[in-house]
Amino acid sequence: MDADERELLEQTLRKTMTGTSGTGLDTALADLGWTQMLAEEPDTAVALVFRLLGETGAHASVLNDVVLRETGGPPGRTPALPYTGGLWVEWVRDGDAGDTALDPGLPLRRVAEGGPVPLAGGRRALGWWLLGTGRTMLALARRHVLDRHQFGRPLASFQALRHRLAETHVALEGAEAVLTAAGDDDTSALLAKAAAGRAALTAARHCQQALGGIGFTAEHQLHLHVKRALVLDGLLGSARDLTREAGTLLLREGRTPRLVEL
Repeated sequence: MDADERELLEQTLRKTMTGTSGTGLDTALADLGWTQMLAEEPDTAVALVFRLLGETGAHASVLNDVVLRETGGPPGRTPALPYTGGLWVEWVRDGDAGDTALDPGLPLRRVAEGGPVPLAGGRRALGWWLLGTGRTMLALARRHVLDRHQFGRPLASFQALRHRLAETHVALEGAEAVLTAAGDDDTSALLAKAAAGRAALTAARHCQQALGGIGFTAEHQLHLHVKRALVLDGLLGSARDLTREAGTLLLREGRTPRLVEL
C-alpha cells in the first residue's frame, strides 16, 4: 500500500467511523475489506483502524479479530480477555453485553476466567486505540484554550495550561514512537501498551484541567474519551500493571529490553 492509497483509505475509514459505531461499524469494516487487510498488511491495518477508532470515538469488535489471528483460531469467536484486577471479559460481537457490561459505552461483558491467550497483537492494537483517544482529548483541550478568554486574555496564554498541554503532547508523541518501533514479541508489545496507556491517562488528567467544569458535562465530548481511555487502559493489562511486569522482567533478566537497536 503506497502513501496515496493509505491516505484514501484513512479518509474513507474516518468518514465511516464518524457516521457509525458498534455492529454497524463491524459490517462497514467487513465491506471495506478489514479481514483481508488484517491478513495481508496487519501492521498498517491495525495502526490505522485502531488509531481512528480512538480519534473518532467509535467502537467495533475488531480486537477479537486481532487476538484470533494470533491464536490461529477460527474467525467469528469472542475470546475471553484478561482485564486488570483479575477480571476476565469478552467483547460481545452483537453489541448486547446485558447486565454484566463493564461499561455502558462498550460491549465488554464480564465472564468466567478464560485460558491463556497471546497478548502481543491485542496490546499493540489497544495501544493505537489509546493513542487516538489521547490525541482527540488534546485537540479538544487545545481548541478550548484558544477560544476561551479569562481576565481579558485567551486561556492559551496562561503558562500553567501551556505546560500541561505540552506535557500531554510529548507523552503522546513518545507513545507513538514506541508503538511504531514495537515488534511482534511480548516484551515490546507490553512496553508499547504501557506507554500508550500512560500517555492517554496523562491526556485525560491534563485536558480535564484545561477544560475545567465543562469537561465533565454531557454536552462536551471530553468525558466520553476520558471514560474510554480508563476502560481501554485496563484491558489486557493496565499501564501500572504492565510497568510493574516490565520491572519484574528487568530484575529477572538483569538487562533493559530495547525496542530499537541504536
